[in-house]
Amino acid sequence: MLEGAKSIGAGAATIASAGAAVGIGNVPSSSIHSVARNPSLAKQSFGYAILGFALTEAIASFAPMMASLISSVFR
Repeated sequence: MLEGAKSIGAGAATIASAGAAVGIGNVPSSSIHSVARNPSLAKQSFGYAILGFALTEAIASFAPMMASLISSVFR
C-alpha cells in the first residue's frame, strides 16, 4: 500500500517538469513580443526574461528533488 502511494507521489512531483517546460517556452515568446511592441525597453525586458528563466528552472530542479525525497525518505 505504501509503495503504491510513494510511486503516485513521486510521479505527481515530476509533473512539475511539464509545467516548467511550458514556462521555459513562454519566457522567450513573451520577451520577443514585448521587444517588438516597445524596442526602447529591450534591456529591461531582457533582465526580466533572465529572472523568469531562473525562477522556472528553479521549479524544474525542485521537482526531481521532491520526487527523490518522496521515494527515499518514506520507507
